[in-house]
Order: sequence, then structure tokens, then C-alpha cells
Amino acid sequence: MLDKKILLCVSGGIAVYKAAALTSKLVQAGAKVRVILSESAAKFVSPLTFQALSRNDVYTDTFDEKNPNVIAHIDLADWADLILVAPATANTIGKLANGIADNMITTTLLAATAPVWIAPAMNVHMYDHPAVKKNISILASYGYGFIEPSEGYLACGYVGKGRLEEPEKIVELIIQNFLKNSSLKLKGKTVLITAGPTREKIDPVRFITNHSTGKMGYALAEAAKKEGAKVILVSGPVHLSPPAGIDIVNIESADEMYHAVMNNFDDADIIIKTAAVADYTPKVSYEHKMKKQPGDKVIELERTKDILFELGTKKRNQILIGFAAETENIEEYALKKLKSKNADMIVANNVKAEGAGFGRDTNIVTLFKRDGTKIELPLMSKLKVAHKIIEQIVVLPKDLESNENC
Repeated sequence: MLDKKILLCVSGGIAVYKAAALTSKLVQAGAKVRVILSESAAKFVSPLTFQALSRNDVYTDTFDEKNPNVIAHIDLADWADLILVAPATANTIGKLANGIADNMITTTLLAATAPVWIAPAMNVHMYDHPAVKKNISILASYGYGFIEPSEGYLACGYVGKGRLEEPEKIVELIIQNFLKNSSLKLKGKTVLITAGPTREKIDPVRFITNHSTGKMGYALAEAAKKEGAKVILVSGPVHLSPPAGIDIVNIESADEMYHAVMNNFDDADIIIKTAAVADYTPKVSYEHKMKKQPGDKVIELERTKDILFELGTKKRNQILIGFAAETENIEEYALKKLKSKNADMIVANNVKAEGAGFGRDTNIVTLFKRDGTKIELPLMSKLKVAHKIIEQIVVLPKDLESNENC
């Protein structure tokens, strides 16, 4: 749901506290959120709370024009991709059904051309009242969408239908709506992604590994899945739950990762190698635990297979993306890797930079393409980075075709 603009209209009721959680979860899902509070809603939760959660000004008064260059309720109505009224009280539903525009919410909604969703929340008997039912029916005939309230214990002490649907469910419904109505960029494509570290066994209790947590690879798997791809994730040992609906292959060593990747290579349209695969592995792996001995101990290492290089020599029409986690000479090493591995794009970062590198939820990367294009991305969440990478992968075939025709 990245970059979708949601206008959240909050009318007065005890369920306003859920609207605060809903605002937070929408922002976490990547939406841009603006909030209008009714006068009654502001008595339950202050505008400052919604301002902090949405990171935007909160609107409460039709006559409070925050920007002299625009008329606020018209500007908000034009801005939104989706308008959500949650919670929607019987009073607000009645006003909307009868064209009454006497506050910021109702005035904005009369000016709106974006889809409007209503999430009612009220006492079970109020929800069942013929007037409320009639007003809901009128709004439905206007094309308004409804998120039905759930059943359960209500603040008034009744048990029944009237609870505002849980924020997580509302967010999921919104995401599914945008996915359904968007052209999925990777529909029909198979994306093979590697993620996480490898462990190279010394003995049954010791191994050689690195600081990779798999967060970038798992974010890419989630982003590719959201764009309609079939995703195969080859994962080293990490403490992450894989995104729903993907095929996961769990491995431990570099050799296991090599074979897992090669087994799935022919079926893949796009290969994204984010895994931090060990360059060396112990030449001898001991069957029993090594005991301490006097003096130094030398462990002889041998090279592991260069998976990205192997893929570069075998690829036909596939798109191959590699990662370069460096500490110096970032561009020099990335361009060298791009050429030597026959990749179509290298995603490079400085793991020593603040906010980037292993274990963090954010990253700062630069994309180097085979046609010479260089795209620098600022500090952002790894999920946002993943979506940006997917956007560039989608246009890569056009870039490569134009490059070959030069």
C-alpha cells in the first residue's frame, strides 16, 4: 500500500481510541495519512495524538485554514485515494445520507470524488434502528463502501453487533482493495530470492557465520509477493517469520544454498541474491567437538562456490540482481561486481553507515544498473527499499533493450 493517500475521518464515540491505533497501522503499512476529527471525537482523544501518529496536521474546524493557498476541505477531498470514516457514528451516517454539511468531515465528504468507506460503531440497538438502516442503505446506493462492525462486548455493557472492526482487519481490507485494483507489476513471474547468512560448520558446536539477519531479503520477498509474483525464498538461519504465501527453502551452509538456488534457477524469471554467503568454509569439518589443546590452532579454509558468478554464466533471459555490502570504495566495488558477475543490477550499501547495514530495520542503498544508471536512495525502511528495488527491476528489461540497441 506504499504511497497511498488515506483520509481518515474520525467521528465521536468511544471507539475513537481504535482510530488512533488504526492511524498508526496505516502509516506502518506505508500509507500517507491525514486525519479529520469531529468536535466530539476530540473530546475522547486529542488532535495532538493523531498529529503525532500520522505525522501530519489534524483538521477539526472547517474555518481553520492551515494553508492560505488552498481551501482545506476541497484540498483534502482532492488529495485522497481513499476516504475512511472510522468510527462512523449514527449521527454522522445520518448527516451524510441526507446531504448535511455542518462540520469539517461532512463538508469534505460532500466534495469528495474518491471512494468512501464507512466503518460504523455504535450500540447494538442503535445499529439495528430502522432510521440507521435506511441511512446506510442510502449511502450504499450512492456507492459508499461499508466495513461492518463486529460482534462482542460493547462499552455500554451490551453484547452484540456494533464494535468498530479491529484496526488490523481494516488495514488488511484496504491493502487488499488496492492490490485488487492495481496492476500487479510481477504477476505471472517467479522470483527467486536468497536471504540471511550461512553457517560453515567447524564441529558440532562451532561454525563460521556473519552478521546478516535476512531482513532485507525477507522484505524483498514480501514486496515481490505483493506485486503478484510467485516467490521462492532460499533462507539461511534467521529469526524471522517468512511472509505468507511464499515457498521457503531453509538451508544452513553455502553449499546447501548453492544447490537450493541451482535447483530453482530454471523456473525463475528474476533472481535477487541478498544472502551474505560465506566466501570460505573449513576444509575439514570435525565429527566431534574439538578439545582445547596447548598452543595455537590453525583452521584451514577453502573457497565456497561463487553463486552469483555461477548464475551470471548460466542465465538466459533471466534478470539477475546482486547485493554488495561494503565498508569502503562502494561504487568501485559495486561496478566491478556488476561486470564480473554478469549481473543486471547491483544494490550496494556501506554497512558502516548510520542507519544502514546488518540487523537494522532501515537501509541506505545505491542501485547500479548495467546501462550505467546510478540511483541513490536515502535512508528508509527496508520494506520501502524493497519496493523501490522492485520498481527498478520491473523497468530493467526496457533499460537493457535500449542499451543493447545503442
